[in-house]
Amino acid sequence: MTRAHRLGVLMGTVSAVLVGVSFVASSKMAHYPFLGGQAVRYALGFLLLAVFCVRRNWTPVRRLTPRLWVRLTVVTAAGLVGFNVAVLSAERTAEPAVPGVVVGCTPVVVAILVPLMESRRPSGRVAGGALVVAAGAAVVQGLGRTDAAGLVWSLVAMAGEVVMALFVVPVLRVLGPLLLTTCACAIASVEAAALGSAVDGRAWVRMPDGVEAAALAWQIVAVTVVGIVLWFGAIHRIGAVGMALLSGLIPVSAALTAPLVGTGTFGVGQLVGSLLVAGGVALGATVAPDASDTDADPGPVAAPSVRRRYAAGRRRGAP
Repeated sequence: MTRAHRLGVLMGTVSAVLVGVSFVASSKMAHYPFLGGQAVRYALGFLLLAVFCVRRNWTPVRRLTPRLWVRLTVVTAAGLVGFNVAVLSAERTAEPAVPGVVVGCTPVVVAILVPLMESRRPSGRVAGGALVVAAGAAVVQGLGRTDAAGLVWSLVAMAGEVVMALFVVPVLRVLGPLLLTTCACAIASVEAAALGSAVDGRAWVRMPDGVEAAALAWQIVAVTVVGIVLWFGAIHRIGAVGMALLSGLIPVSAALTAPLVGTGTFGVGQLVGSLLVAGGVALGATVAPDASDTDADPGPVAAPSVRRRYAAGRRRGAP
């Protein structure tokens, strides 16, 4: 495992833990307008990220083609706004365990679809690790009670995460994790605000109370500003499949932190499930990053080792 790969695993682990904690924070915003909350979250996240980007070179943004802008818009609609709204909608009629279990199956879907989209056979080791991760997520969360609407919204949430994993890489190569997150937050805030005003009218946003404000602040700073940047940075270093495996840590993080705010308990099931997730990640995430995520186009976010190999090839006259 290279140094860049180890760093990617660390970044992905931290981001997954932060997202898992956000599930617990979301439970404290059950009565806040869904879309309005997302619009505020991503708008303030964009402003904070823009401060860090003031002295950065914005040339990569101008290099985005119309096709990549469309791709980025779809990714933000599905993987940011859609994912969060789907989880919150599922929790209206289903126990939180239900979306947790369904989203926990994302590694299996991504581990199969990514190589198939590149005309490659799925890796048996990665697919096995993904299955173990999904099983661990199910054990951690339990099956839970739900109705048809809760199950459908849970599937929508999983689909949003799958879309982001499958389609974000080309934009990531051009922008890098920080600029990508900044642009994504700007687009997501507009999408959520437009949809919220259309669906909820004047009630699409309001001032949060103290608990809601604290939960929203956590989502803005820890999850949006820090977590998403680390998430995209991990995809760059270990590939979409590797990050999908690490996303199995999300329900583990949620299960560990839920007792701290009185929304759950931690027992033998959660412990066994956590160990299963850790074993599945160890089995699959040690495989080299996806070739399509690194070697195909060593752009500004390519790992240092990839850039060195690419430069050496150019010096030898390789195409």
